[in-house]
Amino acid sequence: MKIAICDDNQAEAGYLSELLKNWAQERDRSIRTELFTCAEEFLFHYAEDKTFDLLLLDIEMGEMDGVTMARHIRRDNKAVQIVFITGYSDYIADGYDVAALHYLMKPVSHEKLFAVLDRAAEKMAHNERCLNLLLSGEMVRIPLREIRYLNVHQNYVTVHSKQEHTVKRALSEFEGMLDERFFRVGRAMIVNLEYIGRVTKTEVHLLDGTILPLPRGAYELLNRAIINYT
Repeated sequence: MKIAICDDNQAEAGYLSELLKNWAQERDRSIRTELFTCAEEFLFHYAEDKTFDLLLLDIEMGEMDGVTMARHIRRDNKAVQIVFITGYSDYIADGYDVAALHYLMKPVSHEKLFAVLDRAAEKMAHNERCLNLLLSGEMVRIPLREIRYLNVHQNYVTVHSKQEHTVKRALSEFEGMLDERFFRVGRAMIVNLEYIGRVTKTEVHLLDGTILPLPRGAYELLNRAIINYT
């Protein structure tokens, strides 16, 4: 779960970040948290990276408040889950039009935040991102978390998940359909970084025992991608 905290109070943002780490440890979940000090800073980053699953937004911020920021996001993103954090109950009615998952009153207790995070995780499980493939006139939806890698042979791409699916398409077409956990390795392969167990100078060893050839010059780039992702 990729989470953004947007709060102009550094101490409160740090406190929320610690609670998120505690929740992830208790639930045995993987999270990535990024902190932003104002709405403008987040929106600048969001213009290049729209892969967040959950936003924890302080309502009372500087020039742009959290509700106005959420309205900007909702113009092109109906999926991301939004939780408002406020010290005043008067603001709650302002955010109905952005379909907020919940409102949390300051000071935020770990019990209430954990309950909201549980709801967000459950909702993600029902609405997780999928790769849609048209095969023999039938639409097949493959959850991204199940895809280990994709490789191309001649003009055909094979998606390796619980089953193998082969389609006549260019590998480059799939890059925009995937998220940050996937990395293009050379001209012929895209690999899910979460499935990599070990990388040598010539091979990529996946956790399921699959061994993939590593193109010349890709070793350093792949290792850097793994470090940046984790």
